[in-house]
Amino acid sequence: MTRRSVRSFLPDPVDREAVEHLLAVASRAPSGTNIQPWKVYVVAGDAKVALTAAILEAYDSGTEYKREYEYYPLKFNEVHLSRRRKIGWDLYGLLGIEKGDKDKMHVQHSRNFLFFDAPVGLFFTIDRELQVGSWLDYGMFLQNIMVAARGVGLHTCPQAAFANYHAVISEQLNIPENEMVICGMSLGVIDPDAIENTLVTEREPVEGFTTFIDL
Repeated sequence: MTRRSVRSFLPDPVDREAVEHLLAVASRAPSGTNIQPWKVYVVAGDAKVALTAAILEAYDSGTEYKREYEYYPLKFNEVHLSRRRKIGWDLYGLLGIEKGDKDKMHVQHSRNFLFFDAPVGLFFTIDRELQVGSWLDYGMFLQNIMVAARGVGLHTCPQAAFANYHAVISEQLNIPENEMVICGMSLGVIDPDAIENTLVTEREPVEGFTTFIDL
């Protein structure tokens, strides 16, 4: 219940042993016929700084980039669209970003590529031969990392925004061609004074998405 997407971290270091622990816990996620479709690349220190610089250079160039898979529907229905808009404007409202202020939106979005100042970044890839079932398995693996992080006092932010820059990431991290970048994730200690971390996203009540039959 305390898992949430944190968008500002303290510089407090996270050591390799802690990251390895989280990944070991997460690897207990189920997967069809135990395929275990996850591959993880962990960056910190100078490697993270260099990667951030490369991504920001591409981002600030104005060149259009696109992830290799469709994350969102090509056409939203009303309920999904309204939820999407609400979280966007709730966040921008906290940050004092007015509708139409593209410059400030650009700067805020770029915070993704700084890992929101977290000391550790993770990238997740999947073999291109794998199908939808393995992507479902992957979601459980990612959730395990985020929940396990809370168990040791850390926070995370899963970031599909990184997938738009898969070519830059793959080059910087020497990711093989057969692997597709799914997303990134920031990991660290939450900044309790950052206004953006006061955002509490709403959830549909159980009765809104569940049908009970003979129970």
